[in-house]
Amino acid sequence: MVHIKKPWIFTANCPSRLGTVDVVTRFMAEAGNYVDEIHSFDDHVSKRFVIRIEFQPQDDKFNAIQFDKEFSPRAEAFEMTWELTEPEHRPRVAILVSKYDHCLNDLLYRHRTGQLNIEVPVIISNHPDLKSLAEWHGIPYYHLPITAETKSEQEAQIIKLLEEYDTELVVLARYMQVLSPWMCEQLNGKAINIHHSLLPGFKGARPYHQAWEKGVKMVGATAHYVNNDLDEGPIITQGIQTVDHAFYPEDLISKGQDVERITLFNAIRYHIEKRVFLNGSRTVVFSS
Repeated sequence: MVHIKKPWIFTANCPSRLGTVDVVTRFMAEAGNYVDEIHSFDDHVSKRFVIRIEFQPQDDKFNAIQFDKEFSPRAEAFEMTWELTEPEHRPRVAILVSKYDHCLNDLLYRHRTGQLNIEVPVIISNHPDLKSLAEWHGIPYYHLPITAETKSEQEAQIIKLLEEYDTELVVLARYMQVLSPWMCEQLNGKAINIHHSLLPGFKGARPYHQAWEKGVKMVGATAHYVNNDLDEGPIITQGIQTVDHAFYPEDLISKGQDVERITLFNAIRYHIEKRVFLNGSRTVVFSS
């Protein structure tokens, strides 16, 4: 079996200008860093450039401090914001959930089997239903009930827990609550939500039953970053599956949940692998 070392990941963004690719790749070569994978994109509308590189240092004495010292002057000349991620870094991800368990089950399975290179230090819910699932995985589970009167207090408790467990990312794995503007601001760019994506749009209760009544021919899901616009944050991934007249509401729900699982998984994977760049209300995603 061939053992492949995990790479370092370099990501950067800056204003569009001549030489942006060269300043990074030339430095990598001069520093003796072997580039395994490289993606870049120049947005002609926003005039922003982004780049992602996976690399293997050829020098056994390589360290991030020296990299910073040597590359920073070059980056400054291009007004470049950049980040270096160590190979063994495992982001700490908090999961928020209500009663539906399909996304939570999937994420915990992928976490357990190593498909998602993350730590899950805490699960938070507004219902007690999934506590046993969290306990089976040895993960602390906090049941924080919510009403219209206690919403601000409950959200403050969530933020306190996120800080206590030192989380880098929050995943709303079918957390069936509308976050307040204050909560959205706290989680801006650091929380991923998943929701069904049906055409035409069916909001409110029993969306799949509404879809069945209209005879939809496809079901789908959208994973996006949380912002103050309900279900309209910057999109990371989307998925669809075709259906037909033989699918009853229960079949649509089952098929839709399948799509939600894989769409959410991919969004989290892209995020933790530093493949997603926020670009205003949109994203740049280097999916492979």
